[in-house]
Amino acid sequence: MDKNTIVGLFLIAAVLIGFSWYNTNQKRNLQHPQAEQTSLPAAKQYSQQSHNSVKKIATDSTDIFFAATKGEAKDITLQNAKIRVKVSTKGGSVESVELKEYKSYQDFEAQKDKPLLLYSSKDANLNFLLDTKENTMDFSNYYFEPVNVTDSTVTMRLTAQDGATIDIDYKLLKDNYLLNFDVKSQGMQKHLPSSLNSIQLAWHDRVSQHEKGFYFENMYSTLTYKKHDDDTKKLSENETEEESVTESVDWIAFKNQYFSSVLMAADPMQKVNVKSQQLEENSGYLKNYSADMAASFDASGAKTTKFQFYFGPNNYRLLQSMDNFKVSEFDNDLQDLVYLGWPIVKWINRFFTLYVFDFLTKLGLPMGVVLLLITLLIRVIVYVPTRKSFLSSAKMRVLKPKVDAIAAKYPKQEDAMKRQQETMSLYSQYGVSPMGGCLPMLIQMPVLVAMFNFVPNAIELRQKSFLWADDLSTYDSIISWNTNIWGLGNHLSLFCLLFCATNLLYSIMTMKQQRETMSGEQAQQMKMMQWMMMLMPLFFFFMFNKYSSGLNYFYFISLLLGALTMWYLRKTTDDKKLLAKLEANYQANKNNPNKKPSGLAARLEALQKQQEEMLKRQQEIQQRRQH
Repeated sequence: MDKNTIVGLFLIAAVLIGFSWYNTNQKRNLQHPQAEQTSLPAAKQYSQQSHNSVKKIATDSTDIFFAATKGEAKDITLQNAKIRVKVSTKGGSVESVELKEYKSYQDFEAQKDKPLLLYSSKDANLNFLLDTKENTMDFSNYYFEPVNVTDSTVTMRLTAQDGATIDIDYKLLKDNYLLNFDVKSQGMQKHLPSSLNSIQLAWHDRVSQHEKGFYFENMYSTLTYKKHDDDTKKLSENETEEESVTESVDWIAFKNQYFSSVLMAADPMQKVNVKSQQLEENSGYLKNYSADMAASFDASGAKTTKFQFYFGPNNYRLLQSMDNFKVSEFDNDLQDLVYLGWPIVKWINRFFTLYVFDFLTKLGLPMGVVLLLITLLIRVIVYVPTRKSFLSSAKMRVLKPKVDAIAAKYPKQEDAMKRQQETMSLYSQYGVSPMGGCLPMLIQMPVLVAMFNFVPNAIELRQKSFLWADDLSTYDSIISWNTNIWGLGNHLSLFCLLFCATNLLYSIMTMKQQRETMSGEQAQQMKMMQWMMMLMPLFFFFMFNKYSSGLNYFYFISLLLGALTMWYLRKTTDDKKLLAKLEANYQANKNNPNKKPSGLAARLEALQKQQEEMLKRQQEIQQRRQH
């Protein structure tokens, strides 16, 4: 393996380190004005965040819905095989959502058969605000009457003194994670401005921590929205950020690592303002999300305003299928919530990793075995270019005595160009390409980065055990302690240690092979790169100790297989036969007078000729000046 391979490995490490730093820089913008409100009750925070500019209607006898300002809050339960949704008569909004097939890591560890609470009024609320001729109605001030109640439907009705009504119809789809709800009015024309064409929504959620590690879950949790006829956008994963969206928006998602609450509308929403606020570790929460928006509304009551909630897992195929039940005329593309990486990496995950992963998962294999088989398949795919790279390095190794002879022939520094040209010419005559070691790195790099994006987003790994890891979606800890150590955390991950140890072994094998191909001067020039290769496992240890055991396991197996492949190729390569083959190439090229240097050798030859021409001109100019 030559210096080009080392450069390739260094580039992989640089990409992974840079990408990880970008995703994991856990800054806390505590100077933000709303940071001081973190400890306030959720309802109070919500009121301050969303209602600062809202003039609320006085709930007295002048209120056409005055009779509904007093009452008792009751919950109506809607459920199917997937989720349980409670809708409160207070405000007519969703009170809580439980996912029956999932549980928090805390309950998983305690072996409690308790559904995961994804959405709760203790931390979340969706409120409607409607402008009347006098002021603004705040739906949260009223007690709605539940009518048309079934296991999957309910209508929350608000009735005015003159018989006008506002209905919010809820329908939970069968065996699905979708909750459809419509807002419509009847007889409200005389109370609403003729120019009214929208209803305001204020949505808030303080997202709970559901997984074992705050650091890793928070890294993949972000407020996400999709612009109409455009790409999906997201706020910062690691900083408090607020954004006013000038374009129309199809949906807004309050997303954590493996689950999302998504609000969709049949018609694109306008005047959207979104905010994500970082919360402190050990608070039991990840982020404070809020979104204000306006949706189309027909004051005459002739047209219904249609919405849809998705409360469920961030499963790519499942999210992709949600467009089969859409209330809009356009596709929502909810699968974009599962981040698969940059464009080229995304295509690898989209059209290779996902299909292989789905196929192996359907076989009912343990997730650790699935990751092992994917790694083996990747190694099989890159074996041919890897072997080609190794042979290129081996050819340079057996020609090293001849390269050393050229170095001895041109010992002076000013002859470096001649030395390099003659070396390249030698390689060309023997049919050796010094750039042959780059190809496998170019192939493997996007695959390794693709898995870096895929594994942390694969919900199928969640709470799946393998060997000593009880949950492949989070870190495994063979030793843990109570105090956080900077850069390390409060534990040691065995899979991370194995990954780093294998990385060190692979680096040592790579450097040994590289030294066999380089002259003394080249070896001196590569010392800094070799030090970087030796220090890389240490960098990776501090970077990956908090990462998921599944990701560390994948890299451990991948590097181990890479080291075994390198060992196998070294053992099965006969240097004498290889040199004999190269000598045959040399004789064939020698007997072909028309053969010219190509590639790097040709470029070096052209460059030397240019330098010789320049030197010759300078000498002529000096001679003229002397005369």
